[in-house]
Amino acid sequence: MTIKISPSLMCMNLMEIKQQLAVLNTRADFLHVDIMDGHYVKNITLSPFFIEQIRPHTPLMIDVHLMVEEPTDFIAAVAKAGADYICPHAETINKDAFRVINQIRTLNKKVGIVLNPATPVSFIHHYIHLLDKITVMTVDPGYAGQPFIAEMVEKIAELKALKQQNGYKYLIEIDGSCNQKTYSTLLDAGAEVLIVGTSGLFNLDDNLETAWDSMSQNIKQAVRVLRESA
Repeated sequence: MTIKISPSLMCMNLMEIKQQLAVLNTRADFLHVDIMDGHYVKNITLSPFFIEQIRPHTPLMIDVHLMVEEPTDFIAAVAKAGADYICPHAETINKDAFRVINQIRTLNKKVGIVLNPATPVSFIHHYIHLLDKITVMTVDPGYAGQPFIAEMVEKIAELKALKQQNGYKYLIEIDGSCNQKTYSTLLDAGAEVLIVGTSGLFNLDDNLETAWDSMSQNIKQAVRVLRESA
């Protein structure tokens, strides 16, 4: 079972950003950057400028989650800043989804789509084959530390089945409450990329190396449980 880990940088200690990036650079698979506009969600977090600042200091893929009402206002800027994946919410591109996907592709970036808890997989049916990654929100978007929405397990399993049946190449990513309590459930359903934030990584210990080791042990234990129950 191959599991990719994507730490959410909005949850890191920004006073120690260089030291924490140095730890993540040797351990993580992606770096997850949330950009919120204060309108699509009632919060404001990171920015294209933040991406530009960290890009020279990490070799990792930077995965940008656009929690914004108008993704086309941000796509060129985050691409120029150094993003590798650009991932708007499905609802925000419904009127021009193919144009937005083509814009991201033209910039030589990978295309992701984010599904809110109440948004069904059928919403992206006509362009699912064009996607490099699909992110399932297992909490409502906007804030860290929210409780897990168990109804999303069925959605993850649906994406796994569609991928297997049709030979789709997208990664199945989970955003929201990825931690010791949910790892087994998420991996069993078909999760391939786990976005870890406060509960999954950064709050496990003040020392990020120690926190990462704890997280790794929690994931290994979840995998063992799944193998023993198979």
